[in-house]
Amino acid sequence: MIVIMKNKVVVITGGTRGIGDAISIDMLEQGDTVIALAKDKINNKKWIRDKNENGFSKAFIYDCDVSNYEDCKEAISDIRNKHGKIDILINNAGITRDCTFCNMKKESWDEVLNVNLSSLYNVTRPIIDIMIKNNYGRIINISSISGQRGQFGQVNYAAVKAGVHGFTKALALEVAKYNITVNTVSPGFINTEMVKKIPKNILSNIISKIPIGRLGNVDEVSNLVQFLSSDKSAYITRADFSINGGL
Repeated sequence: MIVIMKNKVVVITGGTRGIGDAISIDMLEQGDTVIALAKDKINNKKWIRDKNENGFSKAFIYDCDVSNYEDCKEAISDIRNKHGKIDILINNAGITRDCTFCNMKKESWDEVLNVNLSSLYNVTRPIIDIMIKNNYGRIINISSISGQRGQFGQVNYAAVKAGVHGFTKALALEVAKYNITVNTVSPGFINTEMVKKIPKNILSNIISKIPIGRLGNVDEVSNLVQFLSSDKSAYITRADFSINGGL
């Protein structure tokens, strides 16, 4: 039986949609305090209202631009002051700006880099000091199959998701002595809003190549993240977990 940690303080970037929302719900259901960091103020209001209406009194949200270091530093400082600690960090925020490299504008490169990769520094840097002081922490970085094998039209996205692996492996070495684990989860094609934007004919072709024969569900990714946040995962660090139906 997996031992799930209770009453932990969890920070999730991009915690209001898709995989992030599924992780938030799972953490709330096990009694943790969940703080989501997200930029969309309108959706943020809807998210927190929905969580409160469903009885999740330990759900909180910050209108935070994870691509902005000062924004993140201020939010993390306030979280620490209000909750006293941060036990678990899920770096999940991500966007795509797909097109072939020959047609890719600098803005598309910079935006994907800042939201998907620079955010890891912006959020993790102020949190790591808190974890080191408490001699405890779990950091799970959400990467992608694109970072492992590349994807046509995703030079920017594949590059930053590959960068997540390097970030994870190096940081894990530095903080292991403080009882902090750092791991990566690399989903394949999961049934989220982002994947639903793929043209149907292209998506059908992708699904035909997945050995299991379907898209993944957000709950399947969340279950893996939940395990990596549990006491049973204490000896696992610097690892990457593929969850892609065999693709």
